[in-house]
Amino acid sequence: MRKVATVIILGLAIFALLNNVNWFMRYIYPIKYEDLIIKYSQEYDIDPYLLASVIKVESGFSPEVISKKGATGLMQLMPETAKWAAQKMGIEDFTIDQLKKPEVNIKIGTWYLAKLFEEFNGDTTLALAAYNGGRGNVKEWLQNGDLKENQEQNIPFSETKNFVIKVKKAYKWYKRLYTF
Repeated sequence: MRKVATVIILGLAIFALLNNVNWFMRYIYPIKYEDLIIKYSQEYDIDPYLLASVIKVESGFSPEVISKKGATGLMQLMPETAKWAAQKMGIEDFTIDQLKKPEVNIKIGTWYLAKLFEEFNGDTTLALAAYNGGRGNVKEWLQNGDLKENQEQNIPFSETKNFVIKVKKAYKWYKRLYTF
């Protein structure tokens, strides 16, 4: 009887610990703009957990953040990339200031990420590397043999390599902590 009671107590302790870990990890990996993430991940066929992970790593879910290089908003879109994407998407009267609006930023960023997945045959590592380090750089790395599919450790730019690693880590946590 004591063994059964001990097993039950240990089980409850582990359950409580795991729930506290999940609470703590939800604090570290929050989710905001869930409705927009779901909407545009469905529209552009992007995994919503990956989309949340990109937003988390790029901006920490801060819609008005602007990087030193000029990347703007939740998905940290570069102005020229955003203008090009908006034109291709048929968004009229687009201005860079609109990138501070969560809906516009997530829509354009998700569309662009979907195009990168298409361009790099669905390879997550290559698409994320292109999102951060530029499509041309990824093509060059592949052509030179510096980079192969699914090998983030071989990405020549340390910032891009770290971005890909962080997004993949966040992705694992978002899948574990949330249900879309």
